[in-house]
Amino acid sequence: MLLVVAALTLFCGASAARAATWWQPSGTLSWQMQFSGRIDKSVKADGYDIDAFETPATLVAKMHDLGRHVVCYIAAGSWEMWRPDAARYPASVKGKPMAGWPGERWLDIRRTDLIGPILEDRVAICAAKGFDGVEFDNVDGYSNKTGFALTAQDQLAFDRWLADTAHAHGLAVGLKNTPSLAAQLEPSFDFSIVEECVQYHECGSFAPFLDANKPVLDIEYKVTAATLCPKTERLGIFGMRKHLELDAWRRIC
Repeated sequence: MLLVVAALTLFCGASAARAATWWQPSGTLSWQMQFSGRIDKSVKADGYDIDAFETPATLVAKMHDLGRHVVCYIAAGSWEMWRPDAARYPASVKGKPMAGWPGERWLDIRRTDLIGPILEDRVAICAAKGFDGVEFDNVDGYSNKTGFALTAQDQLAFDRWLADTAHAHGLAVGLKNTPSLAAQLEPSFDFSIVEECVQYHECGSFAPFLDANKPVLDIEYKVTAATLCPKTERLGIFGMRKHLELDAWRRIC
């Protein structure tokens, strides 16, 4: 019996050690997301979500000195013409332009043989700069007009591959939007970042994250605080109003 207990203790200890290799946020964290303008380090937030390429390691270190956790933004399901690695993407994986986002096109996420090495290199850049986590954007292509016949299963496989890649590099990983697959993807992800779930009545889709004590951040661009705050506070979601250009301005509940 003692040997069984010892074995179980050893196994559980090993599992805990593996789980502790990346940041695992819990509960309701305060957040800031900024992708334009000079990064305002004075914002009182537990977690900062900022760009992977444009953020130097020195800024990540300063954020850590201020007690912040820092998440890097990577466009995973789309090609952005202005990125330094844009030329690495072959024409065959580039789909339709993303409506409202000039210079950005959907990707064929089934071709991880082609885009996987590029994305893993991006994750490695984040890890080398000292980021704590990564937010992969545009991971819901299957529900958009991408130019490719993507299915929900294609999306699940790709999104889980992203999560596994982030974890392999010691980074926490956040699910961006994707309400229709949130319940299936929750076990693979550590937190969730959603846009306009109050406006589009989708906040309930992220209940699996909340039930697992994983933070959910909702960003709203149009609804008022009077509409946003009662909904997010009732659910336990961190609600934040932002400008669409995602500068330093924010209003929290």
